[in-house]
Amino acid sequence: MKFVPFVIAVSVGMLAHSVLQAADLMGIYQEALAQDAQFKSARAAYEAAQEKVPQGRAGFLPNITLAATRQVQEVDVGKTTSAGITTNPSPHTIQSGGVTITATQPIFRMQNIVIYQQSKIEVSKAESQFIVAGQDLILRVAQAYFDVLDAQIDVEVNEAQKKAILIQLEQAKRNFEVGVSTIIDTNEAQARYDLTLSQEIAARNVLEIKRRALQGIIDRLPENLTGAREIANNLATLKYGSMDEWVHAAEDKNFTLKTQQAAYESAHQNVKKIWAQHYPTLDLVAQHSTQTGVGATITGRGIDLTSQSIGLQLNMPLFQGFSVQSQVREAMALQNKALHDLENTRRNITIQARQQYLNVTNGIAQVKALKQALVSSQSQLDSTILGLQVGVRTEVDVLNAQQQMYAAKRDLAKAYHSYLMSRLRLSAEAGELDEDTLTEINAMLVK
Repeated sequence: MKFVPFVIAVSVGMLAHSVLQAADLMGIYQEALAQDAQFKSARAAYEAAQEKVPQGRAGFLPNITLAATRQVQEVDVGKTTSAGITTNPSPHTIQSGGVTITATQPIFRMQNIVIYQQSKIEVSKAESQFIVAGQDLILRVAQAYFDVLDAQIDVEVNEAQKKAILIQLEQAKRNFEVGVSTIIDTNEAQARYDLTLSQEIAARNVLEIKRRALQGIIDRLPENLTGAREIANNLATLKYGSMDEWVHAAEDKNFTLKTQQAAYESAHQNVKKIWAQHYPTLDLVAQHSTQTGVGATITGRGIDLTSQSIGLQLNMPLFQGFSVQSQVREAMALQNKALHDLENTRRNITIQARQQYLNVTNGIAQVKALKQALVSSQSQLDSTILGLQVGVRTEVDVLNAQQQMYAAKRDLAKAYHSYLMSRLRLSAEAGELDEDTLTEINAMLVK
């Protein structure tokens, strides 16, 4: 989704660091690609799954074995005379051995055919799982990134409130000293200042926790994250115009659903693989054998033999103790389980697509409303300060107006982040979340 945002100059109280020194969302994501242990694990699993097809194809290729033997025997050999008298036996050493090479070429093995088909399904399943892992990485990085920004906003808002309240507290004390205000104004300002100090401590603790959570993904403590200084006046147009279109896209392209579909197809192939044990097998078998010392044990003097053979070998299973029937029933039950899991996943995907669509559309409306609320709260603060100067407003009124303005800044920034996360999640449900999507979101932050 390419768009040119129109922006209005509305501060949202984000980080005040230089963009050149800050790390943006895309930069943090690039670090996560190299450092996140969960994604590395998914990549290793994907690479391992790629070997399924070569393993399945091996069932169609020849199987060649070499067998060799070597024997040394010590025997006592005696001679019997015509009178039936056996002379003293004398020891003899007899050596024998052999080498046999056997090549077996499967001609028909139904089980091997099914295994090969199943291996391709497993690779497809692994590809979908790896894509899901990549999308999950994007979501985890973005959520952790926005959590840090939100926590930073809370700290900055509390700092700004503390400074403003401190100014009002000092002003209230001076006014009380000269007799133009009551002690009530001073006590009110002091109470708010003390409360703000407590809130600032809590906010800094939350910020540190969120930074540590992001550290768990990129393996370093993040510093100076880039946040939105201005919010686009024209928020991004969605790719699909209606909720139903997003739901249809999710049903067609969601990779979690594709993973579950592959799991069902693999379970179906597993039933066929087990049933294939009832089928006969036909192999072409060729053998070359060389033996030495044949018959030496009997005659005392062996001979050497060399033989070659080639032929067809048919094996027909007749009875296996009902083991295959039991395995088939087990596999069919697991196939039914996979089918129900597929349907459950489909329903959940549909629900999630609808929820995220509503979150996005609601987020757009909320951001627009909060932008207007910020403008209004700023105008109210200006008017209240002017009213204080002419004597129609009190310090308490100014404090209240300031808190409303800071709260509006905080709420606007958090709502904007929530909207951006909802967009990412909606794209993930529709199977369209990738680095290009994240690049668009990042562009909405660094404007």
